[in-house]
Amino acid sequence: MPHSASAKKRLRQNVVRRERNRATKSEIKTHVRRLLEQLLAGDVAGAREQFRLVAKKADRAAAGRTIHPNRAARIKSRLSARILAVTRGASAGTETVAKTAAKGSKAKKPAKG
Repeated sequence: MPHSASAKKRLRQNVVRRERNRATKSEIKTHVRRLLEQLLAGDVAGAREQFRLVAKKADRAAAGRTIHPNRAARIKSRLSARILAVTRGASAGTETVAKTAAKGSKAKKPAKG
């Protein structure tokens, strides 16, 4: 535990910032999941609208250095490629979306002791 007043304040600030950063990252992941679900359901128009929201959230997080700017670019690139693949009707694109959605829904394995 911190002893000096400045260290106590720094701890309070770090706690607030950590909560804010976690919420932002969680929000991005939630929107990505929703986009993938829409693609899996075949709702390309809804997925495009969701993509705009994901891109906006990722760019904002990158601007505030919550996530690395390259990570934001990578998220947008991968999602736009999947949307394009589904739009073009490529079977490989829908298989990738299905695999990703299935992977995300699996329960995590318990840690080996």
